[in-house]
Amino acid sequence: MSVFASLVDHLADLLQPLFGASAAAAAIVLFTALVRLLVHPLSRAAARGQKARTELQPRIAELRRRHAGNPEKLQRAVLALHEEEKVSPLSGCLPSLCQVPAFFLLYHLFSSPSIGGEANALLSHRLLAAPLGGRWADALGAGGPFGGAGLVYAVLFAVVTAVAAFGYRLTRRTMADRPMPTVGDGEPVPGLGAVTKVMPFMSFFTLVTVAVVPLAAALYVVTSAAWSAVERAVLYR
Repeated sequence: MSVFASLVDHLADLLQPLFGASAAAAAIVLFTALVRLLVHPLSRAAARGQKARTELQPRIAELRRRHAGNPEKLQRAVLALHEEEKVSPLSGCLPSLCQVPAFFLLYHLFSSPSIGGEANALLSHRLLAAPLGGRWADALGAGGPFGGAGLVYAVLFAVVTAVAAFGYRLTRRTMADRPMPTVGDGEPVPGLGAVTKVMPFMSFFTLVTVAVVPLAAALYVVTSAAWSAVERAVLYR
């Protein structure tokens, strides 16, 4: 973790002339953009996989009709079809999974009072009036929702809400264009309807994350969510 702390410090030093006291916050945004840039090839592969899986839906529906009474045989047939077409059912998860270590590094870095036996100097950095190691609850306790730190969070919540609303519309449009999988009698897969209704709202759960994690980790989440929204709009158009 000390190596990662040094990386954030060096990025903050480079950005100091442009962003002053908020240089560390800008460094986190830049770090997030670099992570997303590295993960972008996986995102492109996930988009191609999604389009391929959509194209396979009529054939999968036929397999469900043919093997409606034999779930094990149906599962083997679906897996064989994915293997034949070189489509991975898990490819869409890889971009998110690859970002988990970076998020938790930031979370622990800005939650730890000491690093390598020394005081964590990164906790002294701020985004305007809000300390990067603080949380929304700290901002509310210090000056209320309209205090300096509270207003920083208000802006972050506004950005996340706008991005989530965009993601909601994009997810609804994508799911509307995708055929609903059915079982042998033509009925939708049990439970899938409920998942379909809930999935567009998943973007709004980011608001909860921003509210409970340190501000540095919240910046990572907000930047990554904005990147994802733009990326999805381009890749899934």
